[in-house]
Amino acid sequence: MVDIDWKNKMISSDIPNKSPRLSNKLQISIPPPKIRVAELSAASDSACSTYEHYIRLPELQKLWESNEFPGWKSEPFFKPAFTGLEITFRFISTVLSDPRPYTNRREWIRRLESLATSQIEIISLLCEEEEENSIPIVDLSSYGGALARENSSAEVWKMSDDTVVVSQVSEASLLPRLATWQKFEEVSRKIQYSIECQMQGCPYTLGLGEPNLSGKPSLNYDLICKPTELHALKNCPSDDVCLKNCENKTLYTTHQILESWLRVAKKLLERISDEIDSRSFENASSYCWILEKVWMVLTKIEDLHLLMDPDDFLRLKNQLAIKASSQSELFCFRSRELVAITKFSEDLKHKVPEILDVEVDPTGGPRLQDEAMKLYREKQDFTKIHLLQAMQAVEAAVKRFYFSYKQLLAVVMGSLEAKGDVGSADLLTQIFTEPTYFPSLDAAKTFLGVRWSHEKARYSPERRFGDTRK
Repeated sequence: MVDIDWKNKMISSDIPNKSPRLSNKLQISIPPPKIRVAELSAASDSACSTYEHYIRLPELQKLWESNEFPGWKSEPFFKPAFTGLEITFRFISTVLSDPRPYTNRREWIRRLESLATSQIEIISLLCEEEEENSIPIVDLSSYGGALARENSSAEVWKMSDDTVVVSQVSEASLLPRLATWQKFEEVSRKIQYSIECQMQGCPYTLGLGEPNLSGKPSLNYDLICKPTELHALKNCPSDDVCLKNCENKTLYTTHQILESWLRVAKKLLERISDEIDSRSFENASSYCWILEKVWMVLTKIEDLHLLMDPDDFLRLKNQLAIKASSQSELFCFRSRELVAITKFSEDLKHKVPEILDVEVDPTGGPRLQDEAMKLYREKQDFTKIHLLQAMQAVEAAVKRFYFSYKQLLAVVMGSLEAKGDVGSADLLTQIFTEPTYFPSLDAAKTFLGVRWSHEKARYSPERRFGDTRK
């Protein structure tokens, strides 16, 4: 039988583990959490500042922080999302224009197509979460009620119900222009068709040259993204290095895209926290699932390093003096935003008591576990279940990112760089091997699973009728 006294034997994350009493009843032993050997923190200020100057992050942040739509509360994460997508279009142009005969252009284009499609998917999900009429779209008033007869980037559509909409193609984005050049036409068309497919569930489209078969109004992409100002930042401050090493442009473009999506993740985490505080659990759940996809995109962006030429990249590493003196000086930890959203993602665990409507037991009792088990069994408030599942999915995505990054370091720079100095704390391994962020939810599922296994054994034919075998 299941030990009915299991609640008192629960091991709290704050209480040291004790040896279980000898008993013929069921015993479940939950190992104590490992002690973190080093606290996660960003690299030194000088290393972080050098990295930020290298990718021109302060100038990108000015574009993201300009508040031009006071009534649009989602502007802070749409702007960097469009920035990351637009820089990806520029990246495609860079790869196909690379003069080196030994680059793997075929795989580069496949990866960048996949990355662009993943970003478009997230943007479409963000659009679906928007309140009606809240996002800036192109309308006739933008043109003073009339469109130019020639050289206009906009088309007027008259729907069956006499509704007039304006379908505009961005004048400043690179994608529509790339589609007009034979060298870039195939990849550009694929991305435009992806936009058409992903935006099916939205009342508007991006206006980047996609077919727009439904005749939907277009987002004011140029006003939100500001592609002209963005592409003015395409030149790296280390242009002297760039002239000698083509991988320089690849490296800083990759990290400009990365920082754009790190900003999106940060703003999503803030929105999730606000939605939970206002008890809008369904909305919080939706944004959590989007955040999980953002972490997956971050992994895809980092994996672009796999396609860099080994000799050119390692020479560039030496030219830029990228050398980690300790685990905390690894290149990924030079991004303050990455460290911040990693901690913020882990801090979602502090929202569990609020979601479950129960206070943490100061004595370390299983109060949270009990409430979580009750929620899972009774399913009376399934929006809470959706949210808790999404939060655990975010944790899994965070740990996958750092596991993947550790393997990436070994492949790109060699295993010595991935392992760090002898005797130093292995922060990367620590992040993806540390105990779960949500021990109460983990324990609730553990005991729920044990309960069902014992229920199955209790009502099995062997228990009901006895074993007839001789």
